[in-house]
Amino acid sequence: MFRIFAALLAALFVAGCASTLPPAPSQAAQPEYRYIIGPGDSLNIVVWRNPELSSTVPVRPDGRITTPLVEDMVAQGKNPSELAREIETALKKYLQDPVVTVVVQSFGGGNSEQVRVLGQAVKPATLPYRQNMTLLDVMIAVGGLTDFAAGNRAVLIRGSEQNKGYNVRLADLIKRGDVTANIQVLPGDVIIIPESWF
Repeated sequence: MFRIFAALLAALFVAGCASTLPPAPSQAAQPEYRYIIGPGDSLNIVVWRNPELSSTVPVRPDGRITTPLVEDMVAQGKNPSELAREIETALKKYLQDPVVTVVVQSFGGGNSEQVRVLGQAVKPATLPYRQNMTLLDVMIAVGGLTDFAAGNRAVLIRGSEQNKGYNVRLADLIKRGDVTANIQVLPGDVIIIPESWF
């Protein structure tokens, strides 16, 4: 948590010097994206041919879940397929060849699975990441820029690149319709929109 706070503080300082940052790449290199389960997610766990063992469970703040016959299993940090295989292994004590499916029903996700928008957005927010999400998708979700935003001095901090900062041109994208300013965002990105100086 301290590292995130320190990175955000550094980003606010850098936001004042946004012109010295490189422009954000329009395409974000992504290997095949797999959602990582985090606290606050709601999981639908289906045990084939055993409806009494199937349930919808929350991922607790400690990152664990409890289902019928399986108590306190760590779910945080795993993708749904990995968790399903671990539940199958735990159920082998009670069932012959269990088949389990895990579906994420609602997303709370950890910081690594969110996109955060700070500063002069109409509704600053933390958004759950979805594959192929773009800067325009994010700005629509937060209601655009305030009247006092310095949109072209906004900074994108990319967590997946050790908090590397990029300049993003939000005013060009939103107010001028310049689609070349639309870029892909990644899970863990933080967008900081500074206030205009005048």
